Amino acid sequence: MDSSRIAGEVSSIVGLTLTVTGLERAMWVGHRCIVHGARGPVLGEVVGVDGDGTHVLPFGNWVGVSAGDPVSLSPRGDTIRPDASWKGRVMNALAEPLDRKGPLVEGPRARDVKAPPPAAFDRRRTGERLETGIKIFDVFTPLCRGQRMGVFAGSGVGKSTLMAMLARQAAADVIVVGLVGERGREVQDFIQSDLGPEGLARSVVVVSTGDEPPLMRRQAAWTATAVAEYFRDQGQQVLLLMDSVTRFAMAQREIGLSGGEPPTTKGYPPTVFSELPQLMERAGPGPEGVGDITAIYTVLVDGGDMNEPVADTVRGIMDGHVVLDRHIAERGRFPAVNLYRSVSRMLPDCHRPDELAIFQAARRTLARYADMEELIRIGAYRSGADAEVDAAIRFFTPAEEFLNQRKGELTPTEETFATLYRLLSEAGVRVDLPEQGQI
Repeated sequence: MDSSRIAGEVSSIVGLTLTVTGLERAMWVGHRCIVHGARGPVLGEVVGVDGDGTHVLPFGNWVGVSAGDPVSLSPRGDTIRPDASWKGRVMNALAEPLDRKGPLVEGPRARDVKAPPPAAFDRRRTGERLETGIKIFDVFTPLCRGQRMGVFAGSGVGKSTLMAMLARQAAADVIVVGLVGERGREVQDFIQSDLGPEGLARSVVVVSTGDEPPLMRRQAAWTATAVAEYFRDQGQQVLLLMDSVTRFAMAQREIGLSGGEPPTTKGYPPTVFSELPQLMERAGPGPEGVGDITAIYTVLVDGGDMNEPVADTVRGIMDGHVVLDRHIAERGRFPAVNLYRSVSRMLPDCHRPDELAIFQAARRTLARYADMEELIRIGAYRSGADAEVDAAIRFFTPAEEFLNQRKGELTPTEETFATLYRLLSEAGVRVDLPEQGQI
């Protein structure tokens, strides 16, 4: 039977949710349909089915749609056809071009945008360190190929700039950027100023702005991940940057509540906490013979609440987390990474033995300074009272100046470790290098 000829009709519209009767046996949750309204067809997706009919949300809006309008099944499934020529292009959540450079070339194979994560025993282990050129990342929160890292930050703390630095400088073959629920004003700023021509040339950018319906915002995250999977399967090393997973969760909350789900933790329905691992587990090391997806997901933590439901869930899924601190940003050090609250679960394997010794000495010394910082600032600490604190005071200022990094500044990892070793030595901090350790 030709599915495109099966038709139902609109029975009611309440808010974003449209109810269709006559298609209960032909459509399932996630199926797409076309509602033929007075102003033209509107693409929708089934989010629930009950005794009243099939409940549909739009990828656009229901303006011009009324009760009795016909509804047909969409011949287009939830798939995309990525191609190598997509590098350098900007598209929306449905893989339609936004950059006015003409249509996108479609590859020979369709890919499901909501593919299941690879089986655990089919994956390789995480690979070698991925060089980012960002000093504080490469030393204190290193990335390995196939690792998934969360960046937790409030607004205006340098999150987008950090993402742009990673896109420009990281040692990856292709960058896939998912801008989920982004402010429309900031999209061009990110692409032209932060990413720049050299960053865009090896990137695929998927954009869904905050004014778009929740289905489009959720779809942007799925589409970006599917594009990353395509390049991974071509044997390439992929860096997936998603900003932000919090807005993905908010979109899923709107969809779940519109579909009749009960609100649970702070208004989030249960599907939010099932969709997050389904999305993020798709990144990571690939099977033998293909590449890896190294992923960075940003998480909005306005007010610094690291224990709110989305942040807490994401932190448990990730292979490490980086916390951007507003007080450090106000002090003028960028990237504003809080070294004491950030961790990479790839340590110590990400570093060589000599690099690990330098990392441990630097972190221990900076932590010692943080413990005494208030006393030092008010003048209550007297020099000479503790040799370790004296060394920490001598090390802190030059280390902060060295770790401060402008956008576009690239520092090789070897040079970063060598400079930190020199600063530690000049401050009188002992570094227990292994025998024959070379810096």
